[in-house]
Amino acid sequence: MSIKEEVLKRSEIINRAISEYLPVKEPEGLYNAARHLINAGGKRLRPVMCLISAEAVGGDVESVIPAAVAIETIHNFTLIHDDIMDRDELRRGVPTVHVAYDEPTAILAGDTLFAEAFKILSSCNVEAENLVKASRMLADVCIEICEGQYLDMSFEKREKISESEYLEMVRKKTAVLIASACAMPAVLFGMDSYAKALWNFGIYSGIGFQIHDDVLDITGKDKIGKDWGSDIVEGKKTLIMIKAMELGVEIEIFGRGSASVEEIEEAVEKLKECGALDYARQKAQEYVERGKRELDVLPDSKAKSLLIELADYLVTREY
Repeated sequence: MSIKEEVLKRSEIINRAISEYLPVKEPEGLYNAARHLINAGGKRLRPVMCLISAEAVGGDVESVIPAAVAIETIHNFTLIHDDIMDRDELRRGVPTVHVAYDEPTAILAGDTLFAEAFKILSSCNVEAENLVKASRMLADVCIEICEGQYLDMSFEKREKISESEYLEMVRKKTAVLIASACAMPAVLFGMDSYAKALWNFGIYSGIGFQIHDDVLDITGKDKIGKDWGSDIVEGKKTLIMIKAMELGVEIEIFGRGSASVEEIEEAVEKLKECGALDYARQKAQEYVERGKRELDVLPDSKAKSLLIELADYLVTREY
């Protein structure tokens, strides 16, 4: 079975659990808005990584399914709010929540998902002490995500950002949620010796994932299901742009707010020619390799091999 088939098999488990733990209720307008992006699909990579990590440490997978759903719920909460802040109009091939409904409803939908995540997490059938640890970890992760988003926004106001600053922002904004998905089962099972390794695996893989996501924003065009080239026109200081600036390459539409397809294509070509795209791809791969080494402490198993394959997939996927 291919890695995509393995992911799909577990994503179907997550989708059934989402139906159970996130039902639409009154007022329907609010809950339909909260479920809008969830219903639009997505690869469910974070909750799938949670389930595979549970398998890799030899724990009861059924008991951590609520944790996996909680992580996916937090992820969708962040997407709703990010889209509002970035003024993006497309996500997963559908209008963003604030476009499909309105901005106040979208804010409330995100807030609702945030609260529901912790309620769902509390349904895990594990020792109370471990559940408290997992809840605290997820709360700390949410704080870091907010810090990361703030850093990302603040970078837009600055002329220059260093590579180390970008990497710290990515660690907070993206990688910590992936890290919590991987480490959560070990925390819930009280397997502290595995929790740190799985956390580090998630951090390094998550950084690689985000760098590759920045690459896809530039190269993905019709495949990514969101506004192509939005990072360039919005003036986001991605690793690609940081490297291009370091090389003295000027991108005329950078931070302009809008651009034609032809102008975006021209900008993409410049970023390819100067080597900035290849540099980002190489860095993404380096972080994933570093993450995979963290798994050496785990016993050999099919699940461990799947985590390694999944890490590679994070930086080779086309959307």
